[in-house]
Amino acid sequence: MNSLRNSVRLIGNLGETPKVTKLENGKKVANFSIATNRVWKDATGKKNEAADYHNIVFYGKPAEIIAQYMRKGSTIMVEGRITTRSWDAQDGTKRYR
Repeated sequence: MNSLRNSVRLIGNLGETPKVTKLENGKKVANFSIATNRVWKDATGKKNEAADYHNIVFYGKPAEIIAQYMRKGSTIMVEGRITTRSWDAQDGTKRYR
């Protein structure tokens, strides 16, 4: 039996120009969102469209390259893993991203 891997490939358009920051260790981080669109027809034949937004994070050299070449609206394909982060908000609720 093959072991399962957490792997995803997304193709979409940047929802914003990547924001690059630097960690305390000097490594660069690029954050941005990707919009993936889908189109379908319902039972009556009416066309429907929807967009899903995905938060993306790149580190190191890939972060620098993405920041150099990509802008809001650019089409991009990213491959990586999905992770969920959680934190306690100021109002005491648990938040997830």
